Amino acid sequence: MQLEKIYEPQRFEPHWAQWWIDSGIFKVEPRPGEKYFSLVIPPPNVTGSLHMGHMLDHTLIDIAVRWHRMRGDNTLWVPGTDHAGIATQMVVERQLAEKGETRLQLGREEFEKRVWAWKDISHARITEQMKRLGSSCDWSRERFTMDEGLSRAVREAFVRLYEKGSIYRGEYMVNWCPRCQTAISDLETAHEDVQGNLWHIKYPVNGQPDRFLTVATTRPETMLGDTAVAVNPKDARYTDLHGATVRLPLMGRDIPVIFDDLADPEFGTGVVKVTPSHDPNDFDMGKRHKLPFIKVIDEQAKMTQAAGPYAGLDRFDARKAVVAELEKQGLLVKIEPYALSVAKCDRCRTIVEPLASTQWFVKTKPLADAAIAKVEAGEIEFIPANWINTWNQWMHNIRDWCISRQLWWGHRIPAWYCDNGHITVHRDDPSKCSTCGSDNLHQETDVLDTWFSSGLWPFSTLGWPDQTPDFKSFYPTTLMVTGFDILFFWVARMAMLGIEMTGEAPFRQVHLHGLVRDPHGQKMSKTKGNVMDPLTINDQFGTDAVRFALVSGAASGMDISFTTERLEAARAFATKIWNAARFLFMRMEEAGVEPHIPASCNPETIEDRWIISRLNSAAATVNKAIEQHRYHEAADTMYHFFWDDFCDWYIELKKLRADWDVILTVFEKALRLLHPVMPFITEELYQRMGPNTKSIAISAFPDAGPIDAAAEREMSLLQQIVLSARQNRADNKLDPKAQFKAKLVTSEPIYRAAIEKLANLTLEIQNETVPAGFTLTLELPEANSAALKQRLEKEALQLEKTIANSDRQLSNEAFLAKAPEKVLNEMKEKRAAYQAQLEKIRKQLQEVNS
Repeated sequence: MQLEKIYEPQRFEPHWAQWWIDSGIFKVEPRPGEKYFSLVIPPPNVTGSLHMGHMLDHTLIDIAVRWHRMRGDNTLWVPGTDHAGIATQMVVERQLAEKGETRLQLGREEFEKRVWAWKDISHARITEQMKRLGSSCDWSRERFTMDEGLSRAVREAFVRLYEKGSIYRGEYMVNWCPRCQTAISDLETAHEDVQGNLWHIKYPVNGQPDRFLTVATTRPETMLGDTAVAVNPKDARYTDLHGATVRLPLMGRDIPVIFDDLADPEFGTGVVKVTPSHDPNDFDMGKRHKLPFIKVIDEQAKMTQAAGPYAGLDRFDARKAVVAELEKQGLLVKIEPYALSVAKCDRCRTIVEPLASTQWFVKTKPLADAAIAKVEAGEIEFIPANWINTWNQWMHNIRDWCISRQLWWGHRIPAWYCDNGHITVHRDDPSKCSTCGSDNLHQETDVLDTWFSSGLWPFSTLGWPDQTPDFKSFYPTTLMVTGFDILFFWVARMAMLGIEMTGEAPFRQVHLHGLVRDPHGQKMSKTKGNVMDPLTINDQFGTDAVRFALVSGAASGMDISFTTERLEAARAFATKIWNAARFLFMRMEEAGVEPHIPASCNPETIEDRWIISRLNSAAATVNKAIEQHRYHEAADTMYHFFWDDFCDWYIELKKLRADWDVILTVFEKALRLLHPVMPFITEELYQRMGPNTKSIAISAFPDAGPIDAAAEREMSLLQQIVLSARQNRADNKLDPKAQFKAKLVTSEPIYRAAIEKLANLTLEIQNETVPAGFTLTLELPEANSAALKQRLEKEALQLEKTIANSDRQLSNEAFLAKAPEKVLNEMKEKRAAYQAQLEKIRKQLQEVNS
């Protein structure tokens, strides 16, 4: 059966993508107690479609999954998507804005319908993309974070934590996004270094004319909500101010001077303003000193009525007005430039406003301690291991997690309020207040942070809280593969919630890979316009080539620079595989041999014994590399075995003497070796090898076998001789197609016909032991020798002049005294290279003259 001349992956990849699903070969049956490999997908957000980061995720996961499946493990890969509360709500709100609508106009119920409709569109697109990428999931187990079963798991987890006292409701300082209109966690803020100002403002001390306390602030607009100024109790400059008050500029109210260790005597004047409603540190001081909390900036980032004459102004407009009035009243001492870090919403890049707000929180310290202990006990392994230090640093300094979001899209918090101020938290919708029995209940309008439900993903997808066969068979999951950038967003929360809810770590290993970056090293984003659509790239280069390009650059812990050159090289490799198969099938057809997978083979010739040995070596390396998540090493090994060993040497040698059982055995095993990384082309070629080939995806992965040291040595000598002849031709600028006589001196056994064929030589062999194992001398025609001698002598003369010039400079004391060390080192390196090149030419001249 002949293959098409041109490698056109678009012709067969969609077919196999659908055939794998229709055939049901990825569907798994739970078998409690048996060896298994399980993994849940990092669920893509239903905000649009997949990007190249997803494709890297899915490719690495798919390699591990296909490898384990081929090794006989009961292998489950659970697919699914995430509702992505804030991100998806933003997408739909933008769509509404284009039509002149808002969610407030629609109302909550109608808005949720619109989001569900968008979810269906995005989910279908993402699912189709995943299937087209070859992701070998069990699609019968597909999940969504707001499925009925997963919603039940969310309620169960919330209620358990609440009943244990690990979830509480209270007023604390939160990061508030005025654009998204919700609280966000510390992890959802991006800090940006900017050049700001430090405004020094005088606060008059009451009862002491002409005495002022000067405070320095980066946010003068918040002074309108000051309820104290603080000094350090050890600061001798202010010990006389116990019980004193100052007049708050612009607002005309008296506020106390308090003594607190948080005031740094070394910073500025040692006096700090205290605004409990608008600064995390001030919030804590306000609680300690029982200060009033005055909110002067609201959720829209506008000044409240408490801001007096500045009410209604945008916070930054108010800043300008406040500074102008302070200057007018002579209370502004100075303005100095000041570098500061501004927190922005990671989603919309709006500057975050610290606000005191009543929210729901999780006490994370006990959960974090349990997760730290699992890592220390080796029950969770990080790959690469250096992430443990980052993990420990963050987990040991963890703060309580604000889990409530002022959104409409997401899991409603299962808490109900009655008119008497009681809270009822329940797994099911209650009919009466659990405290007073009132039937006048209304549910909390806030939804849960997306990462709360995502944190349950490894076990909620398997049917928890029920002890389902899936949960018993596949939990804890074996591996988690994800980008390092969501180590704390997601991995930490999965670890904490998994241990708390099930008693076990939700995964045994966490492989944290790098990010896919553009050719300039920039992170891909829509705003930068450097995003690549996986399907577009796959259509252009072929999915296998894109997968191989990603994997070959995915060194552990390193980001991937995704370039066209990398893609073209990967496509060239796929074409090489295709052309090798086409050549073999054509030769088989000419020889009257039907395509088949031999039951066995008997390698006897040097090249057969060698290629089996090389295949065994490659299988050993690939198995170990995939097991240790060094996927780039596995890809590199596959590449060199197939391109170098199999195509460039073995196939060329088999043109001299064919043994189809050995050739086909090696080719078929090579396809299996390649399959986890390049599933489409390997399935296509595997299916062409005979009628009894159900799918390469469920065939056995090649095991490591014995190394034939004698064959490796003999073949290595053959290769060295051929390469020496080719290098000799190149060095002497000889016609690569012209046949020359040559004298080969060696006492080693050699495959003469192969050397003569591959090196295009006629050999005279002298059986004699030489130090390097062999010497090879080409006998050139007289005309060639004369021309070669003339050229070599000219090159030698030029090099001698260049070296002499270098020696003069390097022996010049004045030059040596002034020249930078880097320049001198470069000159010495070049001089050494020139000398090596001259020695090589002199050796060639000796051979020509002999």
